[in-house]
Amino acid sequence: MKTHLLVFFFLCFCFFNSPKLSVSLSPDGLSLLSLKSAIDASSSSAAASVFSDWNDNDPTPCHWSGISCMNISGFPDPRVVGVAISGKNLRGYIPSELGSLVYLRRLNLHNNNLYGSIPDQLFNATSLHSIFLYGNNLSGSLPPSICNLPRIQNLDLSNNSLSGSLPDNLKNCRQLQRLILAKNKFSGEIPTGIWPVMENLIQLDLSANELKGSVPNDLGELQSLSGTLNLSFNHLSGRVPKSLGNLPVTVSFDLRNNNLSGEIPQTGSFSNQGPTAFLNNPLLCGFPLQKSCKNSTGNQRETQNPSPESDKTRKKGLSPGLIVLISAADAAGVAFIGLVIVYIYWKKKDSNGGCSCTGRGKFGGNEKGKLCSCACLHGFRNDDESDEAEETTTTTVTAERGRGEGELVAIDKGFTFELDELLRASAYVLGKSGLGIVYKVVLGNGIPVAVRRLGEGGEQRYKEFVTEVQSISKVKHPNVVKLRAYYWAPDEKLLISDFISNGNLANALRGRNGQPASSLSWTTRLRIAKGTARGLAYLHECSPRKFVHGDVKPSNILLDNEFNPYVSDFGLNRLINITGNNPSSGGLMGGAIPYMKSIQTDRVNNYRAPEARVPAGRPTQKWDVYSFGVVLLELLTGKSPELSPTSSSSSTSIEVPDLVRWVKKGFEEENPLSDMVDPMLLQEVHAKKEVLAAFHVALGCTESDPEIRARMKNVSENLERLGT
Repeated sequence: MKTHLLVFFFLCFCFFNSPKLSVSLSPDGLSLLSLKSAIDASSSSAAASVFSDWNDNDPTPCHWSGISCMNISGFPDPRVVGVAISGKNLRGYIPSELGSLVYLRRLNLHNNNLYGSIPDQLFNATSLHSIFLYGNNLSGSLPPSICNLPRIQNLDLSNNSLSGSLPDNLKNCRQLQRLILAKNKFSGEIPTGIWPVMENLIQLDLSANELKGSVPNDLGELQSLSGTLNLSFNHLSGRVPKSLGNLPVTVSFDLRNNNLSGEIPQTGSFSNQGPTAFLNNPLLCGFPLQKSCKNSTGNQRETQNPSPESDKTRKKGLSPGLIVLISAADAAGVAFIGLVIVYIYWKKKDSNGGCSCTGRGKFGGNEKGKLCSCACLHGFRNDDESDEAEETTTTTVTAERGRGEGELVAIDKGFTFELDELLRASAYVLGKSGLGIVYKVVLGNGIPVAVRRLGEGGEQRYKEFVTEVQSISKVKHPNVVKLRAYYWAPDEKLLISDFISNGNLANALRGRNGQPASSLSWTTRLRIAKGTARGLAYLHECSPRKFVHGDVKPSNILLDNEFNPYVSDFGLNRLINITGNNPSSGGLMGGAIPYMKSIQTDRVNNYRAPEARVPAGRPTQKWDVYSFGVVLLELLTGKSPELSPTSSSSSTSIEVPDLVRWVKKGFEEENPLSDMVDPMLLQEVHAKKEVLAAFHVALGCTESDPEIRARMKNVSENLERLGT
């Protein structure tokens, strides 16, 4: 009996410890091993590391690299819901066995080197809602069975070698939110009749293919669309349908590099488009292109169908006497019209006091400046003409310069104080940077001003300095800091402007010197974003020089006590080139204003556009658009892209160096909005739609291709529609 018991225990021991008799890998794991087998292990060093923990003797694949699982009711073990192996340069094909992962929701294999066609069997995984296969070398046609997926929301197959026509049964993808098929070899016409039923589509990108034919009229029925409708770099022809004007006003068009013809419609969303949306369509004309349709069609008709009367006139010609008579009459008419215009101009100027978009009031007084209705860009106006009326109590310094003396030059006649008053005033440092040192100076009447000390160089470049300062002084807008006066001397250069009382946006978001950050509501953040966009749009479109700011960031956005924003520090780079950025400890003002050396920071400016980080690049307005987009993302997320050398313990800001990529990845992976938005805004449930719309505006500003970015004017108009 004892012998039998020993044999029994021995057999039990062998049964439970034999590897061949262990619990087998789950069906989901076996399906995933087909992907491992389909990848060439020698294709990259990353391939071996990715699959190093994919062991067939594991009971479940849930701990494998790139695999995510979830508990599903009715099953004892978790099921695979996500496969994310991207950017590993894996060479191989997509196995059809992945279609047996019936609970798979996300398939993310982008930026590898996968080849072959997309297997039809993949779409047996009916829980799929996101497929990201962009950046591979996939070929073949777009499988019609893709719309058999009842939950499909995101489909990005861009940057592959897919070909054939777009299937009509795309209309069955009613839940689709993003359809991105750019940079493939799709041909034929864009199908019609499918777009009205795609009620949830928010992004459509068919660019860089071989599509031909006309732009479907029913694309204008995509009422959920946001961001950019991108049909660029195809062979589309015919007229631009007016129905596109029915798209939401936040949508930007990109129809570049096609064969479109005729006049660009001027209705609805067309009014928000810049010229880059229609470039390289030789037969297109009308606003916003600098090509008149009347000239092009008129000239064409004249050359093709010359009238008999015109032939007779050309043959006969005009007599010399008649020519002289006509010339004299023209001259008299022009002179009369000129006199009328001059009379009207001076009458209007006297009646409105040179009103402009300045919101100006007497400096240091209690009057509130009136805002005027201006003709340029919904409240932006070029004040070149009214500047003569405003301009100035300017004292000429030319005679004094020869003797090495300096003089205070007031730009605004409402600015009333003397140089001696500035010398006697108390001052303390507001900030210092590579653009000089800024002080707060309290004048004798108790009015504070901001004084920026520039370098001591440029003694022989006085005329250049004055020219630059006068250009800056002509910028008058309620959301741009106003220059009031300047001081020039061989060893001292000062710029005197309004003092904005509530610090800057960087301090409001992150805190300063042990002070906690402000709790900015969504209404306040939206006000700051709108005002900043208005100020930048004015600088770009209506200022005398069409200024490029070149350094848009929160520390250059000043705030008053009502959190109205003011763009500062524009136009200074040229002045710094003239004067340098290290003021001396001497000079006429040396005794009045404490000397401090300006700081040159080596920190990376993560607000700058990618093309702005290339050495010796020339600043463009699209730099400012990108930087504003990053600032807007910081307002939305509460996360700063700027790495501080010492992080304040009181700051609520989290540092995310590549904030743009972080947000784009969050949208790509469909993370909840609560994971990306500033926690302080989560209580404002009513603002969710506005916050989401602002995210889309910011992402449009931060496109890597500067040509795709909207103009600041369009960005401002899109933001103005929020909260109204």
